[in-house]
Amino acid sequence: MQLKNANVLLTGAAGGIGSEIARFLAGRGARVALLDRNLDALNAFIEQSPQRERFIPVAVDLLNPAERQQAVQQAVNMLGGLDLLINNAGLMSFRPFADEDPAVLERILQLNTITPMLITRQLLPFMIEQGSGRIVNIGSTFGSIGFAWFSAYSASKFGLRGFSEALRRELDGTGVSLTYVAPRAVRTRLNSGSIYRMAEAVKMNMDEPQWVAQRIVEAIEQDARDRYLGFPESLFTRINALLPRVVDGALRKQNLQMQPFARGEN
Repeated sequence: MQLKNANVLLTGAAGGIGSEIARFLAGRGARVALLDRNLDALNAFIEQSPQRERFIPVAVDLLNPAERQQAVQQAVNMLGGLDLLINNAGLMSFRPFADEDPAVLERILQLNTITPMLITRQLLPFMIEQGSGRIVNIGSTFGSIGFAWFSAYSASKFGLRGFSEALRRELDGTGVSLTYVAPRAVRTRLNSGSIYRMAEAVKMNMDEPQWVAQRIVEAIEQDARDRYLGFPESLFTRINALLPRVVDGALRKQNLQMQPFARGEN
């Protein structure tokens, strides 16, 4: 996909992977509507950017249906059209599922799975009518390998991956494409202190947001159908799809190491 002069709508744009994606997109000549709850963070990011004229900040609570629909339409109107939708916003929880707050569980599924589906549903008729466009869903390795103590998050990303696969097949021949990108763990504010302590204890690989964002933008430019980031995690996703019981055994020791961190004991 050619990104120069492309009109892009990006959710979860105020920090972490989102702001780095925005930076790369602007550097390639795209115009980007930045959607996030934190307007101050959006404005601060834009102010320090040398391509500030390429950004449109849109403050929105994506979990508020009426507010979300209005903000998405406002963003497209301000852009003057839409070529690329990037569903990046997300929530994470790291704890035993029996201890999960039901309200948090609902928010995770809503923001990570349902919201991308609803935004895509809102914009898809326009894309199909114009006969072009790309949808990018930012998933996770956790959407291919269900990790203990991340049950809600894993479920939400499994759902996003399934939606992406089904919709890609449905859109065949319409001119609208879909890219699913699955990073492994990333160093962002989405992670709690207990996650970082656990990651250090089990030697979990974690990537920097800038590296991940660059791979995402490259996948868009290369019209990739899907992209799994990081080795050996990208290999494990394939093994898990074919031989999940092998992965059960491989993760058993790590699961026990992670348990006290998930319970808040470390």
